[in-house]
Amino acid sequence: MSTAMWWFIGVACAELVLAAVLLRTRSQESGAWPAGAEPPPQALALLRGGRRAAVTVALVALHQRGAVAAGRKRTIRANGGPGRTRDPVQLGVHGALHRALALRALALRPEARRAVDTLHGELGRAGLLRPPARLRAARTLLACVPLTVGAGLLFSWARHGHGGGYAGGSGGVGLVVAVAVPPVLAAVALLRLRPATQAARHLLAGLRERHPLPAHRREVTDGRLVQLYVALYGDPALALFLPRFSRDGGLLDRPREPDENRPPPQPGGGTGRTAH
Repeated sequence: MSTAMWWFIGVACAELVLAAVLLRTRSQESGAWPAGAEPPPQALALLRGGRRAAVTVALVALHQRGAVAAGRKRTIRANGGPGRTRDPVQLGVHGALHRALALRALALRPEARRAVDTLHGELGRAGLLRPPARLRAARTLLACVPLTVGAGLLFSWARHGHGGGYAGGSGGVGLVVAVAVPPVLAAVALLRLRPATQAARHLLAGLRERHPLPAHRREVTDGRLVQLYVALYGDPALALFLPRFSRDGGLLDRPREPDENRPPPQPGGGTGRTAH
């Protein structure tokens, strides 16, 4: 293997190490939700399913107080004031409803984005979400790893390949593969990491264990528990507790976001016949 190829491999490994450092998070920083405290439902939804999941739980809470209702053509509309709440995400989502909006558009409105971004920052300081800027930088570096290795291979081939002596024959080719493939595979594996940290996954798993999705909606009479179930389980909980609002408002049957924390389907927990 040529000296130039070693340099390219070294650069790729440096990119990989720097990306891994950026992806590391502290298990818990002083700030939001110290040990023993539980994040609110919107925060749990953000950990599980991202921005739209957090907005969905905020809509559930607002709908429970009569502040929003399903509009025409699978949209959500305001139905009066936000009620007695100081929750920033709920206030941001309600403030974004100057007119009826589909869920996707609502999640992108500035008022809702700012509120969810603030919540994202709090979860990041608590060690539950990777900071967006560091995550983007790490993904950029990881995407550069296979490009760097490929550039090294092309450069070495251009210099040595025409005479048949590239990489020193079959043994050299084997060395190139042995040295070049591991950093590329490691980069691909790290690219699959989601914003939620291991601490967040453990938190969600523990809450699901303590709060399994019930088989019937009549088993739950506490509105905040309904928000918690929607935060933890998403569409199955929406279909169980608020089937009409979720269907008419366009909260169900949307393209699924990547959710590595989605639990397996619960027997009998995904249907609900009583309209709400």
